[in-house]
Amino acid sequence: MDIREIQNLIKFVAKSGATEVKLEMDDFKITIKTTEGGSSETTTTYIQQAPISHALPQAAMPQPVAPTAPAAPVASSTDEDTSKYVMVKSPIIGTLYRKPSPDKAPFVEVGSTISKGDVVCVIEAMKLFNEIESEVSGKIVKVLVDDASPVEFDQPLFLVDPS
Repeated sequence: MDIREIQNLIKFVAKSGATEVKLEMDDFKITIKTTEGGSSETTTTYIQQAPISHALPQAAMPQPVAPTAPAAPVASSTDEDTSKYVMVKSPIIGTLYRKPSPDKAPFVEVGSTISKGDVVCVIEAMKLFNEIESEVSGKIVKVLVDDASPVEFDQPLFLVDPS
């Protein structure tokens, strides 16, 4: 649909007296709302859906393929090693940052000793930076997530040796 066809559609809807018309095509969606009485005020919303639906499956496809082969041997040895450690997990979805700002040192490194309530990282969600505090005291054994990487809810972030 080109711009003239869209303009003609808006004029037609305004003259018809309809208050709302929705048109969905393969790659876009148009919603036209008018005030009652067919006045000249119209609101048009365009939402492109095709690029979003194609981007998500591509990102999700490689993840299950790669870990299937080495997962069994690695998981069994990792389970034995990590059974005595406590995981600090993400309480929210967002982007993890290990530093308070780009020019500062990371909150914690491998070997850092932390106390309950210490900030171990920040997670940005919807333009808000949320400080993530440790729920245990101990020593950081492993950092499981890279700086500035996306994290999911309940995703392990750090391994802590509580002894």
